[in-house]
Formats: sequence, structure tokens, C-alpha cells
Amino acid sequence: MTTTVNVGLGARSYDIVIGAGLIDQADRSIAPLLAGRRPIIITDDQVAATQLPRLERALGADCQAIILPAGEATKSWQQLERLTDALLNLGVERSDKLIALGGGVIGDLVGFAASILKRGCGFIQVPTTLLAMVDSSVGGKTAINVRAGKNLIGSFHQPSLVVIDPSVLATLPDRQMRAGYAEIVKYGLINDAAFFAWCESHAAKLLARDPDALATAIAHSVRTKAEIVAADERETKDQRALLNLGHTFGHALEADTGFSETLLHGEAVAAGMALAFGFSAATGRCATDDANRVTQHLDAIGLPASLAAAHVTG
Repeated sequence: MTTTVNVGLGARSYDIVIGAGLIDQADRSIAPLLAGRRPIIITDDQVAATQLPRLERALGADCQAIILPAGEATKSWQQLERLTDALLNLGVERSDKLIALGGGVIGDLVGFAASILKRGCGFIQVPTTLLAMVDSSVGGKTAINVRAGKNLIGSFHQPSLVVIDPSVLATLPDRQMRAGYAEIVKYGLINDAAFFAWCESHAAKLLARDPDALATAIAHSVRTKAEIVAADERETKDQRALLNLGHTFGHALEADTGFSETLLHGEAVAAGMALAFGFSAATGRCATDDANRVTQHLDAIGLPASLAAAHVTG
């Protein structure tokens, strides 16, 4: 079963298609958008070992793959230069659509490269982590990290298509699954108490990769983000700022740990949400019971819900 969610942005509207096995059917969804041009896939060295062959087989053409190092450090000036040089050497034109196969790092980097290459070419998101599926692949925020902070150099550049295939999560480490779950539970905390209650009841199944739980959570998250992005694409009306819940604290925690594997982005967001609710309770903006409920849920599923758990001493 395939679910399609449209991000309504006028001339920049695009579909998000969700369904197990969609990578193996890329000849139907992705190939028509390439207009006969050679597929150019950008991925990292970890995803290349598991998912790249599937996508290459499905596209059935003379694919060109650019493989970058895995990890947050790849969102850098150095790797952006390396990527754009490689793309220019391949003769990429404005009419081409790059294929970003990977997690949030690859999606952000490829999206930014696409936004500046030849003054802007198209790209397609094929996220391979739970976090990228429910958050970073949707909405058109692209960026790299610099010394001054995370995601401070970037652009708004919407993809032409997002293809979400939950079957790729079979090879995703459990820690990465939990990190992605932090962005799912965020959608319940920003504006949907019923969905947060669903998360409390179904988190264990979801993290065990139950297909029905994953399908429900991914589709709900994507629909919520698509609605917010359509209403406030460039975060000028404050509505899209809702999606930043936990990120102000979270980005500071990531900086404190050197944007390293010590603290994954989703883990930082989880701790950031717990800190945000704790601050709100301390300043009378939410009930203490609500803040405790958030902290207890995050802690129960193994996500950091304090500075100590996030390996930050304060």
C-alpha cells in the first residue's frame, strides 16, 4: 500500500510517497522525473553498502554514484566543495535532478548543493533514516554546519519528490531508530495531544519496526509537517517555528559535544524537548505534570531527557 501526501506550495508543490518497497520501484516514481538524463545519486559510505545497489538496479540505467563520508562532519564547506566539483565534472545542468539517498546529512548537503549549482537545479529526496523520513526530507530547509553553529549557511530549496520506503529501516541501528522517534513524538507535543498519547502506547512497537506502527507514525508526521510548511514555508509567520520544539536547547547540546556521534541530532532534540518543558513548567507556562509526562516517556524509551543523560554537565 502506498500513501501520497502533497506539499501544497503552488508551482513548487511536490508529492511525498510512502510505501514499503518503493526503492525497488524507483523506475516508476523517480525515473520519469529524470527526463531521460543519467541518474546521479549522492549517498554516504554506510548507505552505499546496503541501499545503493537496490536503487541502481531499480533505475536500470547507467547510474553515477557520488559517495561521501557518513556523519555530521560531512555537512561542511569542504564536502560541499567536493560535491559541487564532482557534479560539475559530470556536466550537471539546471534541468537535472540530483538524487539524495541517505539520512539528514546527505539530504541537507545535496539540497544545498542543488540550490546553488548552476543557480539552482532539482533534487529528489530518498531518506534512509527514520529522522530524515519524518522531518528533514520534507520542507526544503537545506544547510551546512560552520564554526559559528549548526545549519547557519543554507537555503530554502524544495525537492521535486520525496520517496519514503520504510523497508530500509531494517538495517538502521536501534540507536538511530530512537533518535528518529524523537522527531515523531515532537509532532504530538507541538499540537496533537491525541497523537502523543498514541506514541505513548505504540512507541515499543514502532521501535521494533512493526510495519503498521511505522506506517501510521510516518504518514501522520509527514502530513503534519506538510501542512505547516504549506502555511509558512519560510518561517515568516511563526507557525513553522513550532517544528523547532527542542531544537534551541538541542543545537546547543550538539555544539557542546562537538557535533559528534556522542550525541545524535534526534537525541539532542529529545533532551531539548525535556528541557523546554521543564523550563515552561518552572516559569508557569505549562503544568508540572505535563513536563514530567514528557520526561518519563522519553526516558522510558531510552532517549536522553536531561543534561546528564545527554552527556552534558551544564
